[in-house]
Amino acid sequence: MQKNPEPERAMIGDMAQSARSFVGRDPELKSLTGLLGVGPTSAETSPESAESAGSPASDRQHVLLAGDAGVGKTRLLTALRDRAVADGWQVHAGHCVNFGESAVAYMPFSEILDRIVTDFPDVVERVAADYPALARLRPVRRVMGANHGAAATGTDRGQLFDAVHTLFEAAAEKAPLLVVVEDTHWADESTRDLLTYLFTRPFDNAVAVVASYRADDIHRRHPLRRQVGEWARLPAVERIVLEPLTDDSVRLLVHELASGKVDAERVVRRAEGNAFFVEELVQAGCDEDLPVDLADLLLVRLDRLDGAARSVVRTASIAGRRVTHELLAAVTEMKTDELDDALRTAVEQKVLEPTGSRYTFRHALLTEAVYDDLLPGERVRLHARFAAVLKETPGLGAAAELALHAKRAGDLPTALRARIAAAEEARSVSGVGEAAQHYEKALGLAADPQIAEAAEVNLDRVYERAADTLIFAGLPSRADAILGERLGVIPSGPSVARALLLATRAEAAHAMESGDPLRHSHDAVLALPDDAEPKARCAVLAVRTRTLVAFRRADEAETVGLEGIEIAERHSLSKLASDMATSLSMLKVRTGSAAGSKVEGFRQVLRETIDQARQVGSTYAVSRGMFALGRSYDEAGDFAEALKWFRAVLDDTGGESLQWSPFVSAARADIVRIQMILGEWDEALALAGGNLPDAPPIPVALLDMLRMIMEQARGANHGEAAAALRPFWSQEGLIALFGATVEMSAAGRAGDHAKVLQVYADTVEMLSQFWTEWFGGRVRLAVVAASAIAQMLPSLPAAQWPALVEAVDGLHSDGEHVVAQYQPGEWGPEGQAWTARLEAETLRVHWLAGIDAPPQESLLAAWERAEQQVEAYGDVPGLAAVRTTYAVIQRATGDVAASRATADKAREGAKRLGLQPLLDELKSLGATPVKQQQASMTLTPREGEILALVAAGRSNGEIGKQLFIATKTVSVHVSNILGKLGAGSRTEAAAIARRQQLIG
Repeated sequence: MQKNPEPERAMIGDMAQSARSFVGRDPELKSLTGLLGVGPTSAETSPESAESAGSPASDRQHVLLAGDAGVGKTRLLTALRDRAVADGWQVHAGHCVNFGESAVAYMPFSEILDRIVTDFPDVVERVAADYPALARLRPVRRVMGANHGAAATGTDRGQLFDAVHTLFEAAAEKAPLLVVVEDTHWADESTRDLLTYLFTRPFDNAVAVVASYRADDIHRRHPLRRQVGEWARLPAVERIVLEPLTDDSVRLLVHELASGKVDAERVVRRAEGNAFFVEELVQAGCDEDLPVDLADLLLVRLDRLDGAARSVVRTASIAGRRVTHELLAAVTEMKTDELDDALRTAVEQKVLEPTGSRYTFRHALLTEAVYDDLLPGERVRLHARFAAVLKETPGLGAAAELALHAKRAGDLPTALRARIAAAEEARSVSGVGEAAQHYEKALGLAADPQIAEAAEVNLDRVYERAADTLIFAGLPSRADAILGERLGVIPSGPSVARALLLATRAEAAHAMESGDPLRHSHDAVLALPDDAEPKARCAVLAVRTRTLVAFRRADEAETVGLEGIEIAERHSLSKLASDMATSLSMLKVRTGSAAGSKVEGFRQVLRETIDQARQVGSTYAVSRGMFALGRSYDEAGDFAEALKWFRAVLDDTGGESLQWSPFVSAARADIVRIQMILGEWDEALALAGGNLPDAPPIPVALLDMLRMIMEQARGANHGEAAAALRPFWSQEGLIALFGATVEMSAAGRAGDHAKVLQVYADTVEMLSQFWTEWFGGRVRLAVVAASAIAQMLPSLPAAQWPALVEAVDGLHSDGEHVVAQYQPGEWGPEGQAWTARLEAETLRVHWLAGIDAPPQESLLAAWERAEQQVEAYGDVPGLAAVRTTYAVIQRATGDVAASRATADKAREGAKRLGLQPLLDELKSLGATPVKQQQASMTLTPREGEILALVAAGRSNGEIGKQLFIATKTVSVHVSNILGKLGAGSRTEAAAIARRQQLIG
């Protein structure tokens, strides 16, 4: 394998090492080299290390390196770098920078790309030819003023991620590649997403990734917390946590740094195993007068600098951890020689370190200490100077940097313009999370009319882009709110701005149950002036077409869509034309379900439309089309194809920055729901669960509901937790549908029939407002309610039975009314399964209550049909529940052998999914031998009398009062009756008594 000639040693910014030898981290280094497949040096010949040197790429792990600030991550990575370089590896590092609220998307990968360009320009050129998105990461493309025309077109996120992966593969053909991403606790969302992509996509060549972060910075709501948990669960990722150095290691380190000059024991006590603290204490002399606080300690080193060097360092702290030489020179306005001398002094005193064209503070805590030591007036003046330089020479930095400096300098108009530019920069690389945050900040500044006027920005355009970004970030309600705010203050007459704002509001309303996309899209069309430019007109018509398709208004959709396509094609607006063509193809699939085999032809047309949309770069149309295909197969019960297309929607985003956009969120929830149906609960819970502190509340609440359904089926009680999410019902109907399932099941277990029926009524009332009164999910709700009532009926007083039977009949009638709304062939496998279950549950309630009780043959036939329909649909947990009830009924009606066979199948499914309530119910089935004698010949007159009251639903206490005997005596009689009849429960005993005519 080709050696990398003289690799650049300054690639890893924090890797200066003061100690002459590597102290205290040999076990961690050995673990790192073994996991990454870095071969040993001649000094290390252990068998384990020898094996790791030749480990194939498939065995190589990526590593998360965690530790508190200063604990020794830098030293360990330095040693790893040296070991890798000695073994012929190339090492490239990128650094995450703390820009606070002004994150720069993909910054460390831009730095890494720049390194690879230096070493292998031909490789980068070859990859960029196939993946033009790679150019977005070049530092020259990230600065303000560079290639604005290209940036406006945006970049496909999936292509960008593929480009980075392909680049690393190609670079690794030259020599094994070690990629280091430092300080990921400051990583922007897009960088975290790209790391996820790299961790989950295997490499054919020798590529290893190490990401370090401060463990003490990852608080409960830190965005990296959830990400680290997910990364650590990946099979290709290993986490190494650096613990503090041992006391002996600290002593050895002190000896290496300043043998005999510092009291090592004092350092041991004060450093508490933190290597950075050790070094700072030693270099500061560890005098008694030194403050304990680390910031003060760091400033002692700063005081050793001369005036010019101190001034340069203090100025550099305004930029953050790192600053380019060019920017620092422009801000300080020092002569070249003076600046060089000052920087040389700072470098010699280990305050700054040169890293390529940048200077880096030796530790982030040093940056913070220097910055905090500035007087308020100094900070404002220096921020203003940085802002002025960045305005004059945009190529010296990113818009996010200018926004930060301008705001802290009090130049709010400039901050507003820069914030908007930063948002657009983030969007150009699909960093919608960061873009949404930038836009929110921009709107906060624009709320002051004087600032907006001074900034000279097009506020209508800003609101439109902000809302569009918020929608893609999974915050449609926020988008709707800001659009409503803007529409309320602009003139109501025809205008392009108003039309586009209304069209965007219609898009937001699509993702909200309480929205009115039909009205907003209609008003948008009306607001278009006659002389509106073709692009604006087509954009509005595209939204109107999507809306009409969603509401299945076929004739109007075709009229509007075809008009829009004609205009778009005439003016070469290929993306908009593709968008409307996709909508019309979706319409065919959605309205063609009654046409039998024709629907597959419609699906093929939609696939072709998706391909065309992909060719013109209309990623939104691609995602919508793939989602529509997934729903089409889902409704037909073809879960394999449905999962294929839903997963394609997720994969098409290229990472997690778009994970909460409307179609991606819906696809994720559909994947969880289908996995739940198929019995793939471990996978479903993994996708639905996790700590998501920064995720939008609505999609997370929906995932929570699906998780609660599974956990409650395993025995948990989430009734109150589900009820707490009711405020989200009006924003996402599926939360209401699934939440009601959880609430009714919990109420049924508690024996609260009134609450069961109230939850059903509440849910129907809510969903009828924005779906339709006879929505399909109403049958599901009726089944859950009827089942809960059937479960509790035998334990309730008989006087309540007639009212409950009447209520269940009402549920059954509701279900019949729902089915009647559908044309033949439209009521798919799922609906048929729920309908069969509703019929079976209704008959069970009548049978249990003895009110218009069905013949046993009809009851058993209904449950057999329910079993068949649920099995045909493929609902694994539903089948276990149906079979459990069916087995109980078979046992109660005398077919013990069939009951045992059904129970065995139910038990198998319940065990696999851990459905403990069903397993508890199944315990009594198959355990009692079949009675050969006639029960009527063995019951005493008193037992017959008590049996009649048991069948009437009387409790032991009520029976005792009526017969003037003790409750304990009744209990003894009931136990005898159950044994003589071979019944496992009071319900079964009542059924046997009716079947054998032991009671009237």
